[in-house]
Amino acid sequence: MEELQLETILLFWLIGINGAPILLTRFVGKRFDYPIDCHRLFIDGRPILGASKTFRGFVSALLISVLIGSIFAMPLLTSLLFGALSMVGDMTSSFVKRRLGLTSSAMALGLDQIPESLFPLLGCKDLLGISSWQIFSIVLAFFCVELILSRILFWLRIRQTPY
Repeated sequence: MEELQLETILLFWLIGINGAPILLTRFVGKRFDYPIDCHRLFIDGRPILGASKTFRGFVSALLISVLIGSIFAMPLLTSLLFGALSMVGDMTSSFVKRRLGLTSSAMALGLDQIPESLFPLLGCKDLLGISSWQIFSIVLAFFCVELILSRILFWLRIRQTPY
């Protein structure tokens, strides 16, 4: 694949994975949204991740990752790993935000966008045959697109917050 084409595919893949839990919540509400942290608290007395990180969201992200990966002829295990690492990045952001005392809806510029794109790209770098420069450019593009899409989804009343 050409570099630009591959970068565009990877950006689209990341947007799909990270958008799946948000869109699913919009369409099915609170059904089956049990939190991954099982409502447990960390040693600081705050939630480990928070109620917005659910098994339903994780599974929906994996399913979308496999769907998009199959459209672009990516191996199943690569698709699963890419989706899982994106969600691990998202959960890492939530964990850090809880330690900083921020709520699930609080804006943390960069922290809300970078790990969920950086983790899968780094973790699948060799499988995807991408360079460090490509990773940098895709993460930067994801950061910008995510900020714009978040505002659009808020305007459409799909997201509860504009970021």
